[in-house]
Amino acid sequence: MATAMGATALGKKNEGNAARFITRSKAIKQLQVSLPLFRKVCILKGVFPREPKKKVKGNHHTYYHLKDVSYIQHEPLLEILREIRAYQHKVKKAEAKKNPDRATLLRQRSPAYKLDKIVLQRYPKFLDALRDLDDCLTMVHLFAALPAIEGCIEVKRIHNCRRLAHEWQAYISRTHRLRKVFVSVKGIYYQAEVKGQKVTWLAPHPLQQVVTDDDDFNIMLNFLEFYEALLAFANCHLYHSINVKYPPILDPRLEALAADHYALSRYFDANSRSSAWDCQESSLSGSGKVESQQIGPLVDESELRLAQLQHQLSSNEPGALMHLVEDVPGEDEEDNDTRECKKLFKDMKFFLNREVYRDSLLFIIPAFGGIVSWQGDGAPFEEDDDSITHQIIDRPRQDGKICGREYVHPQWVYDCVNARIILPTGNYLMGRDPPPHLSPFVDNDSFETEGVINRAEAEAEVAKEKRKKMKAHEKQHHHELIMELEGVTDSSSISNIDNLSADREEPDHDYEQVEEDNRIMSEIELSRWVRGVIEGMRISRQRKKHLDDVIRQRRRNLRRT
Repeated sequence: MATAMGATALGKKNEGNAARFITRSKAIKQLQVSLPLFRKVCILKGVFPREPKKKVKGNHHTYYHLKDVSYIQHEPLLEILREIRAYQHKVKKAEAKKNPDRATLLRQRSPAYKLDKIVLQRYPKFLDALRDLDDCLTMVHLFAALPAIEGCIEVKRIHNCRRLAHEWQAYISRTHRLRKVFVSVKGIYYQAEVKGQKVTWLAPHPLQQVVTDDDDFNIMLNFLEFYEALLAFANCHLYHSINVKYPPILDPRLEALAADHYALSRYFDANSRSSAWDCQESSLSGSGKVESQQIGPLVDESELRLAQLQHQLSSNEPGALMHLVEDVPGEDEEDNDTRECKKLFKDMKFFLNREVYRDSLLFIIPAFGGIVSWQGDGAPFEEDDDSITHQIIDRPRQDGKICGREYVHPQWVYDCVNARIILPTGNYLMGRDPPPHLSPFVDNDSFETEGVINRAEAEAEVAKEKRKKMKAHEKQHHHELIMELEGVTDSSSISNIDNLSADREEPDHDYEQVEEDNRIMSEIELSRWVRGVIEGMRISRQRKKHLDDVIRQRRRNLRRT
């Protein structure tokens, strides 16, 4: 009997949630790694905690699926991370023994890894990667604006984030894929449409970021490590889709002047010219064999030719530098939105003052077909250029204005982009309060409804004032007739009575005006929800009127009795 019970206890298996889920502590013991290393591998592999219906070990534990843990256990990256950890212990040991040569040698021989295979495993299709770019772009733009912190955030990583962000913005601006922009307190929201997928990200304002000691960047840096590889993969694929080589070769002079957008636009222009030159050479070649021999140059020769073409461009020619090249072979067919965005700022030339946020407008204006320059080094044209149509300013000018040029607030550019039309500049002149900057990411029916209701209420107030004046004039005329019949012609008494009659407040129960307001609102085209709200207000007013009539009738009956 005891033997049978022992066999039953040994042969007992876990079933249900106990067999499918495992706690974090057991997962760490099974993988034989530390907690920070376990978090890093989970972030890189895309494994996240689960919420089972029945928590066997209690609610205070974190659970993972057993298949996810076994998926991590067979990952080759896990072994490389263990080797890196062992090398770090060797480096610390060499430093403790005051052997800097050995520590330096160990750092140079430290094993490295790449995340290309993990990116391809998590995103077999490129559209899957585009769907997950929202958080990736937001994180990269955030670290591109942060200052370097010794021992935490390296300068190299910040420069890499800035480079990836500018490369992404250059592609969006080059292909006119930007759709919506909204400036909020948190930062500037952008939305682009790439390959039929809407990508939304947040870029912080260009202010001095204050980093406190309470911030823990370890987990954020793990996410950033994967996001850098993902965004580099996306940029490479997008650049190759328009026949542009990746990574781009930029002018070092413009990079030193922090004019990355300008340098990337020059790179696009030079690359498109080189591709056109290659096509022309291949068409002029004689036989197929000779053509194949001429089209297959070495990589160094092509890069050298590209650099030569880039430096041959005139630095004062805005059409060749800031103008986005049209009819590039290999580019996807443009849809209606792209054509509309491409022609919004066509034949317009903008100049940015020093106080204006330069990076955002350098990204937005070329994305909608405009040409832009700025006040500073490396600009394609100066402020005294006669062909400038709009100058973006954010503070009153001390010197005089140039005739034939519009001086507008930066909000005018954002509102024109969201409205897809060129708005009048009268409300955006310096010294005037610009109109409210509404978000294009929400349905503006509520804002339109509020405007309609406010308009109707204003019209009701105007009509009420007119009726007051008409009644006051009627009373005044009646009083003048009475005084004339009695033979009194004292103008002061008439004016005093007039003022008293005019100052009397009319009762609020103006049911005729309520019906008139309802009629005005019914004539305006509103959404179903707004019509329902207005109908409810109308019914409540009718009920109130009915109750007032009933109360008035009861009072009359009481007086009669």
